[in-house]
Amino acid sequence: MEKLNLSEAEWRDRLTPTQYHVLREAGTERAFSGELNANKADGIYHCAACELPLFDSDDKYDSGSGWPSFTRPLSADAVEDRRDTSHGMVRIESLCGRCESHLGHVFPDGPPPTGQRYCMNSVSLDFRPRDAATD
Repeated sequence: MEKLNLSEAEWRDRLTPTQYHVLREAGTERAFSGELNANKADGIYHCAACELPLFDSDDKYDSGSGWPSFTRPLSADAVEDRRDTSHGMVRIESLCGRCESHLGHVFPDGPPPTGQRYCMNSVSLDFRPRDAATD
């Protein structure tokens, strides 16, 4: 996949301050504060920074964590996982496969069939109903 590389000034122009903090500075929104956590509509979740399709609503579930959670990405190259040792923890960070924006983290405590919990920030996602989704 071709990468999208923008300058920090271009990212700041493209994103809201909250989106910039989460997507470009690996911030985290407060649990239960994101509007997509409780979203149950049918559709596709895209990267809020570059519009890459990332997750299908068919793979979303209520993990109780306070963030939108998915069992798997839409495709193998949609999300990149990287070791994250920030804040005195060892976790796996999930990044957009195209623009490498921070989406959230993946944990090995999800439901079948994958056993994975892709715990994403709402602000890092843009939901599009399936009838309006363009992949």
